[in-house]
Amino acid sequence: MTRIRYKEIADEIAARIGSGALRPGAQLPTIRALMRQHRIALATASRVYAELEAVGLVAGETGRGTFVRDTSLPRGLGLEQHPARDGAVDLSFNYPTLPGQAEMLRDGLRALAGGGDLDALLHSAPQGGRPHERHSVARHLRNRGIRVPAAQVLIVNGAQQGLSTTVLGLLKPGQVLAVDALTYPGMKALAQLFRFDLEALPQRDGQTCLDALEALCKRRPVRALYTMPTLHNPLGAVMPAAGRRRLAELAERHDFLIIEDGAYAFLAEPAPPPVFTFAPRRTVYVSGLSKSVASGLRFGFLAAPAALMPALERAIRVSTWNTPSLTVALACAWIESGAVDELEERKRADARLRQKLARKALRGCALTSHPSSYYLWLELPEELRADRVAAELARQGVMVATAEAFAATAAAPHALRLAIGSIAPAALEAALAKVRAAVLGR
Repeated sequence: MTRIRYKEIADEIAARIGSGALRPGAQLPTIRALMRQHRIALATASRVYAELEAVGLVAGETGRGTFVRDTSLPRGLGLEQHPARDGAVDLSFNYPTLPGQAEMLRDGLRALAGGGDLDALLHSAPQGGRPHERHSVARHLRNRGIRVPAAQVLIVNGAQQGLSTTVLGLLKPGQVLAVDALTYPGMKALAQLFRFDLEALPQRDGQTCLDALEALCKRRPVRALYTMPTLHNPLGAVMPAAGRRRLAELAERHDFLIIEDGAYAFLAEPAPPPVFTFAPRRTVYVSGLSKSVASGLRFGFLAAPAALMPALERAIRVSTWNTPSLTVALACAWIESGAVDELEERKRADARLRQKLARKALRGCALTSHPSSYYLWLELPEELRADRVAAELARQGVMVATAEAFAATAAAPHALRLAIGSIAPAALEAALAKVRAAVLGR
């Protein structure tokens, strides 16, 4: 009978939400008030709200209560790309390109067509790439301060597949994966898919709290830590060299792996050496050319200890088998010609200009960012809810990401991550003016 009763009440509240009688952001009665209103037990009242939260209709916030969610917003782990309405401005994803890149592609394809061994591009490559291609990537990694032989490099289909390959090859279901409290949504999705036990670490000034990591290691056997020490996404923090050194020492002492994500690292120069250089026997470095060249290229790479290479190659073999030969040849040609180096320098300058524009457009807002990154973190005033602000901006034709996508904790802060690298500066300035008005009311 209890099961039927809690379902009846949950259905009644769901119907009121669906009809619009309970609007997004409305606060529901407390558990005690719900008990008195319907004359039900504590366990039954708790199940009502648990049922509504499970289907995405409400959200409970510690210390604040239970609120109706805006169901017009896309939900998930932050990886889904939802087509924007005609004329909408997308500040939720970064696809940074610069003038002249289409001509660069045209020239690159012409050069490949004039090459001597086109037949090789019609055949499958070995797992992780051909030897000369891995040499090209090893040379490119020196830009980040990583010096490894080609035998310790693997080529994959973008950085996201690099992360997938790493966890598939090196972690097992149920093992502990430590992440920042605010982290990359793609790693959250992988942890859910492969059933890792995700442990969220608090952050100080945007950086991993290493004291909390050490305490966790004493409490539980940590298999790996996922980290973005150079240009944290979404906060833009850069871990100092002393922190990287201590992280390497902790990994050695407590026997865990480090998964270092360098997807945005090219933007932060100068920066301390990668964690890989402090812990080369325990770190897998993952990056790609999606941000520095183009997202459609889908070219990523790993640098890893020699002892881990067989397991990583097996993971590639059982997932995507190999990378497209034509794409890899084009990317390696751009690396060898210096085109990638030139693009990275130009994009650092572009990001700096966009950051200045954004800070001017969002004056008065609580912002956190790196001066040459392609995103900002905007904390909302206490009286505002992130889902309501995002829904209002969506109605105005501006798409933004809320903190929920990045939060590895049950409760997400009320904040927005703004991607500023994909649209023309004039359109960006106009969109950010709408964001400011939605946040500050003017």
